[in-house]
Amino acid sequence: MTPAPGRLEAAFHGHDKAAALMPYLMGGFPDLDSSRAAGEACAAAGADILELGVPFSDPLADGPVIHAAGTAALAAGARMDGVLSVCEALSSRLPVVLMAYSNPVLGSGAGEYARRAAEAGAAGLIVPDLPHDEAGELREACDAAGLALVPLVAPTTTPERVSAIGADARGFVYTVALAGTTGEREELAPGLTDTVARVREASQVPVAVGFGISTPRQARQVAELADGVIVGSRIVRAMGEGGPAAVGALVSELAEALR
Repeated sequence: MTPAPGRLEAAFHGHDKAAALMPYLMGGFPDLDSSRAAGEACAAAGADILELGVPFSDPLADGPVIHAAGTAALAAGARMDGVLSVCEALSSRLPVVLMAYSNPVLGSGAGEYARRAAEAGAAGLIVPDLPHDEAGELREACDAAGLALVPLVAPTTTPERVSAIGADARGFVYTVALAGTTGEREELAPGLTDTVARVREASQVPVAVGFGISTPRQARQVAELADGVIVGSRIVRAMGEGGPAAVGALVSELAEALR
């Protein structure tokens, strides 16, 4: 199998759409078997990469929909081992990027967490509350394990910091479309074009955009700017309302909009 960072970057080019489609699912919501089935539905419906959330009690970057899903997953007994089993089951279908918070990652030890994620077939890791200045140890551990530590850039990130983050980026740069938490929005942020342009100038890896993207029209608009489109809260809402079948139908609609 292609090493994980290379596999991730390849996924941004080996598709038939204007940009790679990356749905987000909460691991273990509403239970582990259902989240695995939803991931399989995503792969069958045209997803190119899957972002798989590891539930955490204090998800600072997440809005109410994903926060509630994480809380429900924890209440149902979802833990790291279970989410890694979902990752392992899906990783042969498409690259899986884990989204986890720094407390459990660093609490387990950077090297141990990266090793376990890589052994489960993960292609990358996103830690949204880990500042770039403090990510060196985890980035080295991920490099050693063949895992891409994917950084985030926000609209408020300074030019100097964008340059530093871009220079160290692995896999892709997760470009946050707006200030605030995850969640569906009626319109895209007005400064998104400039934000993506700054990230492109600073990095050699693909640029994916997330936060606030919920409709096929918005996905298509983002695809005109970026290499990847990340849809989270809308996917998680579909999971809560209609299970894996609803997720598959939504991902198919989004994928068609990108073709």
